[in-house]
Amino acid sequence: MMAAIMLLAASCSNESDETVSNQNEQGYAPVTVRVSGFSITMEEIPTTRGSEAPGDYLGGGAITLAFYDANGTEVVKKIQIKGDGTYTTFGEFTANLPVGHYTMVALARAYYDGDAFTLTSPTEAAYTSERPRETFTKVQSVTVTSASPLDIEVTLSRISAMLTIQSTDNRPAGIAKIRTTYAKGSKSFSPTTGLATSDAGFSQTNTPSAAIGSTICVSSCPFLTSADDEEETMNITIEVLDSDENVLFSKTVNNVPLRRNRETTLTGKIFTAGTSEAALQLETSWLQGNTVEF
Repeated sequence: MMAAIMLLAASCSNESDETVSNQNEQGYAPVTVRVSGFSITMEEIPTTRGSEAPGDYLGGGAITLAFYDANGTEVVKKIQIKGDGTYTTFGEFTANLPVGHYTMVALARAYYDGDAFTLTSPTEAAYTSERPRETFTKVQSVTVTSASPLDIEVTLSRISAMLTIQSTDNRPAGIAKIRTTYAKGSKSFSPTTGLATSDAGFSQTNTPSAAIGSTICVSSCPFLTSADDEEETMNITIEVLDSDENVLFSKTVNNVPLRRNRETTLTGKIFTAGTSEAALQLETSWLQGNTVEF
């Protein structure tokens, strides 16, 4: 479970202006962008608040920086993957931009082998592989008015939610995977708003690391259509699979509350046959997250 980091700009808005003014010179300006950290507004993802450099927090992460002109055309796109040796400082980018107005998208995410991710515009990005990851974004306007160098420092805010499933019974032999199906939410989102661009739901399969005879814990990071201060409720189906992906046990928990930048934990027996519905029991403090027993 990952966590995150402090806002640097003077405004809480997702958009701000960076303008360089000089004489009426034309041409390309050297632009340096430094991702200085991530904003954390809630506890539990992680358990402390503050800021961390991207290289410290995203131990195995990726950062994408893109500029789009006034017509929405992509002018620059650069990607850094932690540890691949293609950069000098993780989170620092340089580019040359002609005089003009741009929308800058800075996006950081957890990264693992096999992940596939696309950024096509300031309002459209998606995980096209199975798993959405913990994700942070910052979108702002950038105006280049001369060839003078422009330095931009940004701090990114987490836009994903987190769902953790914790079993209270032990993993028996023959259990290979846990499939979680969200009735709502998405793996695609708008970097500008941080909201999901679809609410059709999706499924994700985890391979538990816990040994046979132990309880298991698996997590995922969906994108929601609700704003930061609102919940989105949905049904969550948990399926226990064998190595051939046959369903051995299935539980559905109704009306599970999820919220951006906040963790919801489902706790209950998943390796035991029985009723598929359960009453919800919630923590009273937003800062401590939601706990739902089933």
